[in-house]
Parts: sequence; C-alpha cells; structure tokens
Amino acid sequence: MTALRWMALTVFALAVVVAAVYRLQIGRAYARVEGHSSVFVAGDQRIEFVQGGGGVPVLVVHGSGGGFDQGALIAGAVLGDGFHWVAPSRFGYLGSTMPVHASFESQADAYARLLDHLGLARVAVVALSQGGPSALFFALKHPDRVQSLVLLSCGVASSTDPQQAEANRSGDRLKMMFQHDFAYWGVSTVLRKPLMKLMGASDEVIAGLAPGQRQLVDQVIDFMNPAEARFAGVELDNRAAMPDARIAGIRVPTLVVHATDDTLQLYRNAAFAASTIPNARLLRFERGGHLLIAVEQPRVRAEVQAFIRAHAGPGG
Repeated sequence: MTALRWMALTVFALAVVVAAVYRLQIGRAYARVEGHSSVFVAGDQRIEFVQGGGGVPVLVVHGSGGGFDQGALIAGAVLGDGFHWVAPSRFGYLGSTMPVHASFESQADAYARLLDHLGLARVAVVALSQGGPSALFFALKHPDRVQSLVLLSCGVASSTDPQQAEANRSGDRLKMMFQHDFAYWGVSTVLRKPLMKLMGASDEVIAGLAPGQRQLVDQVIDFMNPAEARFAGVELDNRAAMPDARIAGIRVPTLVVHATDDTLQLYRNAAFAASTIPNARLLRFERGGHLLIAVEQPRVRAEVQAFIRAHAGPGG
C-alpha cells in the first residue's frame, strides 16, 4: 500500500472519529437544554426560563452566547443559598423567540411580563456581560420592580474608540462561530485557549487559573453548546442599540463590578456606568479580564450577596 493511500485512510479514520465524538457531544448538549425549562407565552412571544432556590428574588440576565443554562450557572457562582433566582433565555436564545423589532429595550419589557407571570413584584437584578443593556433598560423603565442592580463585566455604552472597535471585532468573530454547531464545537474543543483570549482574557489570566476557576470557565464555554440555537440572540446582541447616556435616569441602587484588563467588555463601560448612574458603587479589579467572576469568585460572590441583601425589601 502506498504512503498516499495510508495517509488517505488515516485522514478518513480521523474524520470518522471526530464525527462520532461531535455527534455524541452535541447530542448531549441538546439533551441538556431541551425539556429542562419552563415557557411563558405572552401573545406571540415565548419566554423560556428556569428558577431555583428560595429567599430574596433575583432576576439573572445571561451574557452573549448564553441562555437559561448560563443564567443558572451564574446564579450558582455568585448567589448561592438564600436567593430565589429566575433565569430567562433572552430574545433569540434557545427556547425564547425573537419578536419583530426586537431590542434591548423591548427585552426589558419582557422581563416585566415574566415577573408578572411569576407573581414577583420586585426583584434584585444581576446581569453578566451583554446582559447588561437590557438589565439597565429594565431598571430605567421599571424602577418600581427593581430592588437593586448588579452589573458584572457588562456592556453599557457604544464607542468609536479604536480599542472598542477591536473588542467589537472579537464579538463579530464569536458571532460567526455561533452560526453552526460544528464550528463552535470545533473551536471550543481544539482551540480553547485562543477562544478564551477572544472572550476577553489575557495569557496571564488564563495561565493563572486555579483548578476550580478553570472548571467554571470550562462550564461557561461548554454551556454555549449548542451554538446554532443561540445565534439569533448573539446577532441581536451585536447590533441592538446600547442604553448610553439614558442610564443617567436610573434611580435604583447599583453595583458595578469590572476588571480593568477586560478586552471584550472594556473597563470604560464600568467607569461610564459608575459616573453616570447616581450613587452607583464601583468594585474595580485590576486582573481577571472577562473571566472575572471565575478569577475573583469568592470576593465577587460575597460582595454581590451583601449588596443584594442590603437593598432587599421586607422579609428579604
């Protein structure tokens, strides 16, 4: 048998193995998100969500590439016991439909309808990354429903700064991967470190991850499978109008948590939010990038819990 034929057989065998592993793992990913959530229907809008725990009510708003599963993961990472959390899938993610003329602002109104459905009058709001814009609009448009607002590495305002333009290009590259399950699965499986860098973490942060921190980061990355079921939401995240200066009208207690070395959601977002929202408190970290909630989980968790409890209503 010629060397060329051996090479062809080897490539074929490798392709068969890769295809088998892909089918197995992507099948498990779909099984993880299908049939494990509730759905609230308001007119032609389906709002998917999960909830858990007991105590102070908290609306958990996931980031780009997420869904209710990422929301539940965030709740476990930064809330823990003593909180009744609700984690919806935002517009275009997993089982939540994409309405005509969707925006971060209309997503905020959908949160209010979901809380009405659940009989929750007021909640704390915890948002991660690109979950920030709709959470800010919720606090702005429905202040009577919000006890407190926590922004974790969130996007807040648009910018023409060259550094922001580079961050936007990273977001566009991430969006492309979500068009096909195999593309995201392949990159997240074979090129995990470059993917972490694209997601806003430096080589130093990645190299310094302890086993527990790396486990949480791996869960966040793995929970973005299946990707195609999230693409419409990711695409909206990359084009919808940001709140910008309108956040000056927010009057709810706000905690802004961000790392200065975040290269996906730049620190300027936190600085702008903290200086624009009246009486907002800024919790600044010098290291952690966009993986901050994993890198500084114990302190972030303690600060978030204390802030929410300090502003909870009677019985909270």
